[in-house]
Amino acid sequence: MNVLLTYQRRVSCAVKVGKTYIGGGSPIRIQTMANTDTNDVPGSVEQTMRCANAGAELMRFTTQGTKEVESLRVVADILKKNGCEVPLVADVHFNPNVADLAAQFVQKVRINPGNYIDPARQFRHIDYTEEEYAAELNRLKNRFCILLDICKKNGTAIRIGVNHGSLSDRIMSRYGDTPAGMVESCMEFLRVAVAERFSNVVLSVKSSDTRVMVETVRLLVNTMDKENMAFPIHLGVTEAGEGSDGRIRSAVGIGALLAEGIGDTIRVSLSEPPENELPVARELRDYFVDSDSIRYHGVMLDVTDEQVTYTSSQTDRSLFVLQSAAECGRLLWNDGKSKALKLCSPNMSDEELDVLSKDIRQAAGVLRYKTEYVSCPSCGRTLFDLPQVIRNVRAATGHLAGLKIAVMGCIVNGPGEMSDADYGYVGAARGKVSLYRGKVCVVKNIEQDKAVEALLQLIKEDGRG
Repeated sequence: MNVLLTYQRRVSCAVKVGKTYIGGGSPIRIQTMANTDTNDVPGSVEQTMRCANAGAELMRFTTQGTKEVESLRVVADILKKNGCEVPLVADVHFNPNVADLAAQFVQKVRINPGNYIDPARQFRHIDYTEEEYAAELNRLKNRFCILLDICKKNGTAIRIGVNHGSLSDRIMSRYGDTPAGMVESCMEFLRVAVAERFSNVVLSVKSSDTRVMVETVRLLVNTMDKENMAFPIHLGVTEAGEGSDGRIRSAVGIGALLAEGIGDTIRVSLSEPPENELPVARELRDYFVDSDSIRYHGVMLDVTDEQVTYTSSQTDRSLFVLQSAAECGRLLWNDGKSKALKLCSPNMSDEELDVLSKDIRQAAGVLRYKTEYVSCPSCGRTLFDLPQVIRNVRAATGHLAGLKIAVMGCIVNGPGEMSDADYGYVGAARGKVSLYRGKVCVVKNIEQDKAVEALLQLIKEDGRG
């Protein structure tokens, strides 16, 4: 069956973020996140200006506490004096008071429903009566309305950003670790915003698992449709990793949804400098939005019950990698049956195409032929030199085909996002690392210079090394 390449974008309401509009027919916006310490004002200013010059249309900063909020206020003032008007987004976890402060001067605040009013998850099952659960929702509403009022007064947008790895124990207890739970976590807050007549809202539901991410976004869109809502969607595969693997995993998840016309803003989450994320996001956007480029590159897709065949005359190797991953990932499992993948390119050898085919299938979750790594993008919360640690972990474990290993800079999403990984390496404090088997911490707060060796020893003790 030949697949007709078409693109019809989902229509959403328009959200104003500073002078930038998201949704409502606006171009798909490209964004990234600073990896500087927010309190490093000169470094944060320099990185923001560099990313803005590279095409970033929004720039997000971690704001753990009031100190970071005040530092970000200074950053914002300096950027304004320098004529840089890229909207700033405050990323808030665990402390709604921080969101209140940041909302008074940044253009958008990102809150995480999993830890906005609920405590950090402890993987506890809680049996709520209907009355108890309703009381929790009322507590959510009362606290969230304070932020909504501040945002109304200051013209500030909100991103309700759900992460698969940080669903609250409350949501997990009722809905499980499922796309339905992720969607409900988002909708609880969105329904409050709608009831309060606040519409400056962008939504995201992210996972490091491409299939979970795609299924959850689809379910979120369907749920909004049933409730007569149409808010903009932020797309991203969280903890995608780095290098070719990170780009392919991002392309599979983001591309599957862009192909269906879903997505109003994109962030490619790579464990690399933030400016490296921008061309990847731009290329994915342009491939689907600019239909002329699809026709120009002579793409042909053929899908049978057993195999997907992708042919393209694209001669740029990096673009071929991204475009083939973006087109083919969804076709490998859309009908529920895993398929083989054959790639055809005039500019790559059969051996290279075979490796790329296996990499795309692994990113799509239908094959595990080599060690798989999940790693977060750096941000101001990261507790070690993430790129160097990833290199060290890869060098020590790259021969362990079939294992999934997570490298996380801090605990915000670490234990949850890597719960389906076999092992995890998580920053616990400056110079300290904790090791996990699945989502269970088995070695706490060891010295960083001993952590890779300890990880290898743990794997060997389990008979998997």
